[in-house]
Amino acid sequence: MARSLALFREDPGTKAMTAARVRRTLGILAREPARGLAVVAVSGHEVVGHALLVSFLSNELHGEVCVIDEFFVDEACRGAGVGTALITALQAGRIPRFRRAVALELEVTPRNRRARALYERLGFAPRKNATMRLLRPS
Repeated sequence: MARSLALFREDPGTKAMTAARVRRTLGILAREPARGLAVVAVSGHEVVGHALLVSFLSNELHGEVCVIDEFFVDEACRGAGVGTALITALQAGRIPRFRRAVALELEVTPRNRRARALYERLGFAPRKNATMRLLRPS
């Protein structure tokens, strides 16, 4: 929970993040594993990062796309290979829920040059289409 809130402090989203919203998301993933998976990165005995992984079926790509929806590594552990390890595990099919994924997808803010450089080094490339979103009234 703390890492999810830290992520949104560093990179605010469209809507403010709260502990209640994080709990709700984690509860849904626990009750409905077909929707996705929360994973943690561990170094020694300490949790040092997390990711929320969700998927969708892509007709264009002929298979499931794993979306790394939320990806956060503790500041003190950045540059130590934590992000590389997660993406490498996904690419290699070592996370069973996403073993058959035909692609990995994520968003990165333009100002986060360090993360962008990591993703590009690992083979991610910008898509030609811009992401657009329409929020439904709450």
